[in-house]
Amino acid sequence: MFADLLRRLAAPAPAPLPAAEASLSLAALLVRIARADDSYDSAERARIDRVLTGRGLSPFEAAALRVEAETLEAEAPDTVRFTRALKEAVPYEDRTGVIEALWDVALADGQRDAEEDALIRLVANLLGVNDRDSALARQRVEARRAP
Repeated sequence: MFADLLRRLAAPAPAPLPAAEASLSLAALLVRIARADDSYDSAERARIDRVLTGRGLSPFEAAALRVEAETLEAEAPDTVRFTRALKEAVPYEDRTGVIEALWDVALADGQRDAEEDALIRLVANLLGVNDRDSALARQRVEARRAP
């Protein structure tokens, strides 16, 4: 299954992904963000599960998707493949929500990390989300997390 998805993501002009595969790509991108600082802890896994649950999955489905995404993320050679698929499958307004989800995971450990910041900037650019909208997404997440 992963080999087929990776092959389709690597195609020069990939076809839009079915919803389930777009969700898996999003989950793998969330895992990649969480692993960017070389620390992937239970708080980040729980945050990924909450993000996925917020997108209509049951807690069990979210955890299962995250586990699949962990495997896919480890096998995928680069971030471009996930973002290209999501850019094709997700309208702009929802792509800013993807950036918000990425910030939510990146900030799950309570701190901003340079590697995570850099990866989110790259992803935002690849998704076609402008700097202003990306910064606003981060600010919304920070505001929700403020005591």
